[in-house]
Amino acid sequence: MATYAIGDVQGCFKTLKALLEAIAFDRSRDRLWFVGDLVNRGPQSLEVVRFVKSLGDRAVTVLGNHELHLFAVAYTGRSIKPKDTISDILEAPDREALLTWLRQQPFLHYDAGLETVMVHAGLPPQWTMRMARACAKEASAHLQGTSFATFLKHIMGNNAAAWPEVRDAPDRLPYITNCLTRMRFCDVQGRLELTSKGPPGTQPAPYLPWFHHAHRADANTTIVFGHWAALGAYAAPGVYALDTGCVWGQELTALCLETKARTSVPCAE
Repeated sequence: MATYAIGDVQGCFKTLKALLEAIAFDRSRDRLWFVGDLVNRGPQSLEVVRFVKSLGDRAVTVLGNHELHLFAVAYTGRSIKPKDTISDILEAPDREALLTWLRQQPFLHYDAGLETVMVHAGLPPQWTMRMARACAKEASAHLQGTSFATFLKHIMGNNAAAWPEVRDAPDRLPYITNCLTRMRFCDVQGRLELTSKGPPGTQPAPYLPWFHHAHRADANTTIVFGHWAALGAYAAPGVYALDTGCVWGQELTALCLETKARTSVPCAE
């Protein structure tokens, strides 16, 4: 039995199938963790969502920024962007079943046995694992509630306040969701810099990659994440980046959480 964490699929279904063949995935014994962004930019978002949903308890996925964008288009009137490839989901006969299932997925997944947490983007340095799980649960409760469309409208945008400034403020939920689904760089106070998308070193001062802050409160837990294609297959003690740019013509990567062995396949789309 093995547990594989898989990077951003983003509608690249052919490549996902090739990766599962490469790791000899057996759904009767193995489990898959998806770091979010199952959808958008690639050609087969609908097929990817249907497949992951069909895996039942053999798979877990966390939500990424592209899932939130999909929800916002579906339920708040947000416009589809020129490069979006989510119309197949929006026009599918099982659209509501798929969107409802997606909304039930968490923002953070934690496995005590593996001492590993999975998020799409990152965690600010002030959060302990207990705080991170509580914040993610709070955001999920709003997304899964009856007023989820209002929640979606509220969280969209580049809220970059520092954590101490938003703990009791209206910006709490945008800050939480931006950390979990969009962050790359932050400062020592946890203030987000959401415009820089390049590799480390391209960001303005005083921001650093979120995982470079020495006092990170989650330092005893292994973190797997995606979202940052320019970072590539980065690995450091307790930190594994899994977005290796498949949708940009590069690779899709799986990390075996028990052995930390990586397997990558080239984009097949």
